[in-house]
Amino acid sequence: MTTSASPLGPLHPDVEPRRERLAATALPRESQLELYRYLQLNRRLEDRLTNLYRQGKVVGGLYSSRGQEAISVGSAYALGPRDVVGPLIRNLGSLLVRGVAPREILTQYMARGTSPTGGKDCNLHFGDLARGLVSPISMLGALVPVLAGVALAAKYRGEDSVALTYIGDGGTSTGDFHEGMNLAAVLEVPLVVVAEHNGYAYSTPTERQMKIKDLAQRAVAYGIPARIVDGNDVLAVYEATRQAVSEARAGGGPRMLEVKTFRMKGHAEHDDAGYVPPELFERWRARDPIARFERHLADEGLATRAELDAILADVDRRLDEDVDFALASPWPPPERALEGVYEEGET
Repeated sequence: MTTSASPLGPLHPDVEPRRERLAATALPRESQLELYRYLQLNRRLEDRLTNLYRQGKVVGGLYSSRGQEAISVGSAYALGPRDVVGPLIRNLGSLLVRGVAPREILTQYMARGTSPTGGKDCNLHFGDLARGLVSPISMLGALVPVLAGVALAAKYRGEDSVALTYIGDGGTSTGDFHEGMNLAAVLEVPLVVVAEHNGYAYSTPTERQMKIKDLAQRAVAYGIPARIVDGNDVLAVYEATRQAVSEARAGGGPRMLEVKTFRMKGHAEHDDAGYVPPELFERWRARDPIARFERHLADEGLATRAELDAILADVDRRLDEDVDFALASPWPPPERALEGVYEEGET
């Protein structure tokens, strides 16, 4: 378990100040440009959802991952096609990397009949095992034992798949998290847990809910190797996840990554985050993961401004089409209200 040395703020004393160079990687140019596309798709889709929310077209709450996109995109990009991921409601980027289309997200948030749940649920509460996706669970921490079970099944079957899920700093204080981590450790299952240390559990700062400085200590207490990663460096997240997944796949048992980041919005769109000191927003705005990656691509000669603008134009064109599709989609018909609620067919 390693830590950085330079303080950036009272909530994250181990995060380095903004630096121009990102983590070293062997990813080719095409893959790095694909990462950039996913990062921008993540943020711009959430920007569209914010506008729709303010227009009253989003049903229920809206949860943003602004400033944390590198975690979801970088970690999911390191997974293989047979691996299974259990995202939380701020891990939109993970779904995009696994092949979920923006229109699926839009119709889901708008509770339309064309959504993955047929309008029965909202935000990211849907799964698709064909794409290796397990649905989020509102009771935070509960996905850790669920994905430990997925990993255990793979181990029993002799499969080489790895299960990965996420948890926030507040979620690491739940009983399900601790039971799941202990179970995974004892049974030595191929599970990777990405702990997003973003400073706040709703409005409670981390320092008010735990005495330890690093979430990684909670994994070490169960005998699980853990690494601390710059969560605003998409290449660092990708490389750390790739290594953790490789070790778990090889029979090394569970791994945890603590990714240091910051939540650049409130808990949800209705929350103005007035409890956050303004200087923290300013410090972390300078470490924006997308801006840092853009500078990396330019500094390394991997993309010109014109090439990046072309990617942005293509992302916006696709989002325009998918927003139009979602707005034109019908509401779910009443006669489908009970579909999928009860067991159907002969027993």
